[in-house]
Amino acid sequence: MVQARPPWEKGRTVLASATLSSPGFLADSVEDEFELSTVCHRPEGLEQLQEQTKFTRKELQVLYRGFKNECPSGIVNEENFKQIYSQFFPQGDSSTYATFLFNAFDTDHDGSVSFEDFVSGLSTILRGTIDDRLNWAFNLYDLNKDGCITKEEMLDIMKSIYDMMGKYTYPAMREEAPREHVENFFQKMDRNKDGVVTIEEFLESCQKDENIMRSMQLFDSVI
Repeated sequence: MVQARPPWEKGRTVLASATLSSPGFLADSVEDEFELSTVCHRPEGLEQLQEQTKFTRKELQVLYRGFKNECPSGIVNEENFKQIYSQFFPQGDSSTYATFLFNAFDTDHDGSVSFEDFVSGLSTILRGTIDDRLNWAFNLYDLNKDGCITKEEMLDIMKSIYDMMGKYTYPAMREEAPREHVENFFQKMDRNKDGVVTIEEFLESCQKDENIMRSMQLFDSVI
């Protein structure tokens, strides 16, 4: 069986690879300004997005062209997001993980992700500080957004990752494998053994793990 990476590493790799490998996001050329004539949702000004994110003007233009190709209306709802995301994982079922990811990007919880939402999250993942990235990951795993990660939440995350990667990645996956990953996660992260992982425990544990730190540095030059 191929050994599954910890979810905090896998989630970042999956997100970056799926987001940046889409042909729409690798546009051959960019124009000098956003094309706004055919979209219903008009994004914030380019200069303002430059100030709010860590992307350059050219990078924002490329990202916007790709976003508009996938989402002509300028916003994406959960079902559209799942459909777009599924094309990167045809060997498995990515719908549950895509829902978790959508909720992490939908920071105002209005049921849609705008271009501003998208580039804000992507900027954090790819260009944020280590703490920024860890906080974003924690928010992804904290499914009910109550400030702590339970074993049930992490089990849901792990099951969704196994489902998404499919049988070809895990040809001999045992049924108990996701739960074993969760137990390992809590053994490492739940320092006071109260059954939940807080943001403080998560940050402290991740920062002491060389593998996690190394995995996040890989994204410094993704785009």
